[in-house]
Amino acid sequence: MGTMKYLFDVPDKKKVRMIVHTDCANEADDQFALAHHLMTPKFLVQGVIGAHFHAAAQFCGLEDTVGASVAEIHRILQLMELEEQYPVFAGAELPLEDEHTPRPSAGAEFLIREALRDDPHPLFVACQGGLTDIASAILTEPAICGRMTVIWIGGGPYPKGGFEFNLKMDIAAANVVMRSSVPLWQVPQNVYKQMSVSLAELQANVYPCGKIGEYLFTQMAAFNDRTGDIPHWPHGEIWGLGDSPTVGVLLAESEKEDLYDTVPGHPFRYEDMTYVTEESCRPIRVYKDANVRLTLADFFAKLKINYG
Repeated sequence: MGTMKYLFDVPDKKKVRMIVHTDCANEADDQFALAHHLMTPKFLVQGVIGAHFHAAAQFCGLEDTVGASVAEIHRILQLMELEEQYPVFAGAELPLEDEHTPRPSAGAEFLIREALRDDPHPLFVACQGGLTDIASAILTEPAICGRMTVIWIGGGPYPKGGFEFNLKMDIAAANVVMRSSVPLWQVPQNVYKQMSVSLAELQANVYPCGKIGEYLFTQMAAFNDRTGDIPHWPHGEIWGLGDSPTVGVLLAESEKEDLYDTVPGHPFRYEDMTYVTEESCRPIRVYKDANVRLTLADFFAKLKINYG
């Protein structure tokens, strides 16, 4: 935890291993979630994987979306003075061609190694984008399904579904994960959008907190300006920290089962991203409450303690 300044510790048996998988350059909220993971003493972060956002490359004006994600991860680590503490891996550059063929990458190889490594701390993979690398790892080494839990920000609202950005990045990969046996905690679109904040709130609570706080706020305000001509999104004065539930679901008390439902998973239709309700997969957690107050208050507190 490097430069962290807590006056408390988390008992070792209550810590979990964490891999953060992020398309960190496609928008402006992944950076907040990555910083939150790195400041959370419950998490033993083993590494960070930069994910592609190939389906949005044209919108973002980028050709190498994986390279952009990896570069942004390094920027966050540098601003947090953690550059030497966490390995960073590149994911696949493109989505899966089908549901049977993996796309090899350094990120998928790392995920397999870490999942197969013996360690008493359970492994969680926080997926803040498309699922290409997780699906590729599962297709390459199915044994990892019993050795990790996947937390995915993605998919449309239940029971219908529909267009959703992270799902659009790789529908085939989402179907591989959904049809696998890996424990899956899904945070669908209607739930992760609960994690809304105002830019004034971020200016007050984030901007004053060192180089990392200044960067987090200014890059979001700049993105807000760049997208000003897009109808309906973003909304002008608020933003969604939609990737932050990857932290919040593990901060919540384990007894708070009211935050989610345990239901059969359903794969997705390629044509419209709705759920194939006629096909039921193994039971998964589907969150219905993003635990907003605890997650945001925890992030602001950790940023102020360590960088304020």
